[in-house]
Amino acid sequence: MVVHLPHPVTTLYYRELGVIMPKSSKRYREISSQVDAAQRYSTEDAFNLLPQLTKAKFDETVDVAIRLGVDPRKADQMVRGACELPHGTGRVVRVLVFADGEAAQLATSAGADFVGTDEFIQKIQKENWLDFDKVVATRSMMPKIGRVARVLGPRGLMPNPKVGTVVEADKMSETIRALKAGKIDFRAEKNGGIIHTVIGKVSMGSDKLKDNFYALIAALIRLKPVTAKGVYFRSITISSTMGPGIKIDTVDAHRNSERS
Repeated sequence: MVVHLPHPVTTLYYRELGVIMPKSSKRYREISSQVDAAQRYSTEDAFNLLPQLTKAKFDETVDVAIRLGVDPRKADQMVRGACELPHGTGRVVRVLVFADGEAAQLATSAGADFVGTDEFIQKIQKENWLDFDKVVATRSMMPKIGRVARVLGPRGLMPNPKVGTVVEADKMSETIRALKAGKIDFRAEKNGGIIHTVIGKVSMGSDKLKDNFYALIAALIRLKPVTAKGVYFRSITISSTMGPGIKIDTVDAHRNSERS
C-alpha cells in the first residue's frame, strides 16, 4: 500500500504532532543545546537566534509549523488559503499551466515554465513527471486535469480556486507573477490542525524572514473560522532545514503581525 505523506514534511511537522524521532546526531545535539525547549521566545529573539543554529554548508530553508485551535475534520473549520510573502521564499518556483488560447499566451508572457494541455497530462500519467512546484489551470481545463488528480492531489499540486490557482484569462498574468515571486499556499492538516509551510531562506536575514512570517500570521488571522472557539494559535515553531525547533510566543506573534 502506498501512503502519501503531508506535503511538505519535515521533522518539525512531526515534532508538532509529538512523534518521537530517531536519535539525533552529535552536531544536532550541540546546536540544540543553544535553544531552551521550555521557553516561548519573542518573535524578535527567535529570528535573531535562528541563523546561529545553521551550520550546514548550503542555504537552509526556514520552515514554520503552526498548530491551530481548529478541527479540520469539520468542514466549517478547515483553514486553507494562500499568502503573498513580501520577500518571496528564496526559491526558484517552476510553474505548470494548463490552458489554451489567450490564457496560454498570457501565461507564457508572464513567465510560466510549462504551458499546455493534453501533452503534459500524458507526461504526468505515463512518465510520472513532476518537475514543477506549482500548477495553475483555467476552469475549462479542470475536467481534463481530473485524470491526474490522484498524482497531483496528495502532493499539494492540484489547482484549487480556494488558493487562487484556478483562474480565468484576465487573472492569469497576475497569478503567474505572484507564484514566481513566492506566493505560498497552505492547509491545516486533518491530523492536529497544523499549518506547515516555508517562509524563506536563512540567507535572507532576520528582518525579511520576520516580514514573511508576519504576512503568514496575518493571513491566518483573516481566515479564522467563525466556529473556532478558544485559543486560535496553540503553538508556533520555526526551524531551519537542519536545525532544532524554536518555539515562539503566540501572543507576541499575533500582536506584532497586526502592527507590521
